[in-house]
Amino acid sequence: MTLPSHEPPRWLRDLVRFLPLKSQFVLSGNVRDLQAVEVAPGTVTSQTLHQTLGDTLRRAGYAQTFLYQPLMGFSTITAAGESTAAGDAILAQFGLSVANGLAAAGPDVLGATLERLVHHQGEPCALVVDFASRLLARNTDLTPPENQLFTRALMLSHQARSRPAGHDRRPFFNAIIWVVEREGDLPDWFLVGNPRIRHIPVSRPDHLARRALVPALLRPLAGFAQASAEAQLKAQNAFVDGTEGMLLLDLNAIAVLARVEGVPLEHVADAVRRYKVGVTEDPWLKIDRDKIRDAEAFIRQRVKGQDAAVVHMLDIVKRAMTGVGGSRRGNRPRGVAFLAGPTGVGKTELAKTITSLLFGDESAYIRFDMSEFSAEHADQRLIGAPPGYVGYDAGGELTNAIREKPFSVVLFDEIEKAHPRVLDKFLQILDDGVLTSGRGDRVYFSEALIVFTSNLGIYRMNEAGVRVLNVSAAEPYAQVSEKVHGEIDRHFKLVLNRPEILNRIGENIIVFDFIREDIAGQIFEQMVGTTLADLQVQALQVQLSDGARDALRGLCLQDLSNGGRGIRNQVEAYLLNPLARMLFDVDARPGQAFIVETLDAEGLALTPVPPADRS
Repeated sequence: MTLPSHEPPRWLRDLVRFLPLKSQFVLSGNVRDLQAVEVAPGTVTSQTLHQTLGDTLRRAGYAQTFLYQPLMGFSTITAAGESTAAGDAILAQFGLSVANGLAAAGPDVLGATLERLVHHQGEPCALVVDFASRLLARNTDLTPPENQLFTRALMLSHQARSRPAGHDRRPFFNAIIWVVEREGDLPDWFLVGNPRIRHIPVSRPDHLARRALVPALLRPLAGFAQASAEAQLKAQNAFVDGTEGMLLLDLNAIAVLARVEGVPLEHVADAVRRYKVGVTEDPWLKIDRDKIRDAEAFIRQRVKGQDAAVVHMLDIVKRAMTGVGGSRRGNRPRGVAFLAGPTGVGKTELAKTITSLLFGDESAYIRFDMSEFSAEHADQRLIGAPPGYVGYDAGGELTNAIREKPFSVVLFDEIEKAHPRVLDKFLQILDDGVLTSGRGDRVYFSEALIVFTSNLGIYRMNEAGVRVLNVSAAEPYAQVSEKVHGEIDRHFKLVLNRPEILNRIGENIIVFDFIREDIAGQIFEQMVGTTLADLQVQALQVQLSDGARDALRGLCLQDLSNGGRGIRNQVEAYLLNPLARMLFDVDARPGQAFIVETLDAEGLALTPVPPADRS
């Protein structure tokens, strides 16, 4: 099979196209990465930007390409094994002293050399000025030498004239190519509106560039030569999909990592994961599957009355562990769940329980209260402030947390309270699985389980613009679920104008039911039992008479609108607080026993139990 010829990246094609038309160029963006080049038909490898520019300009008809780097000075870019003598001779004509292929020169000498280069009458030459951003301390406040350098470069861009050269007598400028990280690193008055300078952004490698380079990267891996063509193609696809959004430098590093650690071809995706999150073992593979298989009963002990939600959440966890359902292409999170429903029904508790099952510690989850991120620039708290702003050195709360704990459950509580700019970050996480921090670091969410909670759908706005209940505990669960789904759909599509976030969550919206009366009774008994058991640990025995227990039940369950949290609040108000007060007043000591004879909204009556009457 004949492989298609590799097409050079767009920025390189633009450069070649405009060489006869412009005297100076500014390259910005992904300029520190390697470049994919075709060294033979069907064979693609990677090389530095300098070498790519030198080879391209040589093929375009330039006799010599020089490189200037601050601190290093001038040198000649040559093909592999080629002598630098011819280039050194021209540098000497420019008044530079060349020793061992280098001509030391500061910015002041650079300005004079630019002028000599532009007016050079021999065969066409080009100069690549690398790290040009470092020639300036501040692009808005230039020192006199900096101003003189770029004023001279500006004037030369207009003075330069093309000359015919080569056998076909095509027009050539002695070109100057400035290489910067950002277009704005150079003075605006030098670049903006200048018809003689062409700005060319260098983008990150796309899918085609990674696809073209991957055969050369995987060829040295163990088992490649013995693998079938189908197995090789499968490994290449896994490598390309897993490195979406990454640089060719990263791809090279992953290939080296795989060779050093002996990762076989069929497990090349594991090398990608190791490079992203910086660990060898995959905690997801170490999770006890029997524990997850038998988790339903355990979860129902902690999250009561939410059978449908528990089953759905466990399905998401099992998909995250097995990789079944939905593409894991690129860096997308292991799983996503959107927990919706009334307050106090167990949404956060379910996230804690799942964390405990997965990682053995319920506090291992990363929680963000989105009510703290309602301001316009709150997204900077998540990813970090940009350079020059307060807090830049600290980084972002979310990006720092994921970098430290890539294998985690990330809980975004009450997502509806977040500012729309923060929601855009969520879209980035769900779609790309990666965030770029304010410091420029890429943070991957490919090993995280993302959980959103929300009270959306419980209330709605009526025709008069008044907030009214959308669902009630009197309605069956199926009706509650349908109404909540509908209101969530309306909120994201019509209120936030962010339907794409809803699309990324898909069918993973889990609606929690109201705490019904029978479930409320179970929660009540569990809370009271836990309270009395805690007292027994302190060697204090407290019992409730049947009448007192029934009265307390009536007080705690009379209003279930706040769910289990409301029941806990009532237990505190009618039992814990008055009981603590009474025990303190009677100076209760370990070994004593008491019974709560009566209880009402005003307080309780506590009676000591003599040792002879204790059961």
